[in-house]
Amino acid sequence: MNYFDLHVHSAFSGGESSLDQLATTAKLLGYKGICFVEYYKGEEQIKKLQKEIENVKQRIGIEIYLGFEARNLKELSILREKRRRFDVLLVRGGDLKLNREACETAEVDILTHPEFERIDSGLNHILVKEAARNNVAIEINFREILISSRRTRSMVLKNISTNVMLAKKYRAPIIACSGSLSHWDICDPQCLISFISLFGLELDDAKATVSKVPEKIIKQIKERKSEKWIAPGIKVVK
Repeated sequence: MNYFDLHVHSAFSGGESSLDQLATTAKLLGYKGICFVEYYKGEEQIKKLQKEIENVKQRIGIEIYLGFEARNLKELSILREKRRRFDVLLVRGGDLKLNREACETAEVDILTHPEFERIDSGLNHILVKEAARNNVAIEINFREILISSRRTRSMVLKNISTNVMLAKKYRAPIIACSGSLSHWDICDPQCLISFISLFGLELDDAKATVSKVPEKIIKQIKERKSEKWIAPGIKVVK
């Protein structure tokens, strides 16, 4: 079984580790691939990151994808226009309007920690139905749990459990990611699977959050780069 972590922040986005360190650690832990996530700053940034990623990928021997995380509606609009220039589109959850827009946008691959800094889960049955319809993966972010204080951890766990329950009920994809800012934060996939199973997922479903679900996103990446791809749900058949 192949494991992927599709939410790893690189040194370019303020992380504490270099691309080499992050990729080396991920490979050592048993990941087949990772996604380095940045905040969009311009076309030159994309070219610079793609060059660096290609060098590290060849040197370390691990699949590396380039992702951008939208932090507001304006950034999401810009990234939608640039969609074919990079691999994975993530939306930083927490704000209810942004959560809704992410769930309703087929170009979005992952809604990251929708419950972030909220007293509720940030989602409801309507939004999760939209996420399922548009194939937007709902993230379980390990770092959010790791850095939460003793006072807030129970609320974070409760909200994640609510979102997992909703995603299971309405068949929205669930993805588990480290959300790491450092190579020290990357979690062993087997440990991550064991932890995710505590949220009410069967073992096979927990494994899917780091294998089948990211593999499906990667398949979409390859389709999107094909000349036959026009827009989400639209491609040239002949």
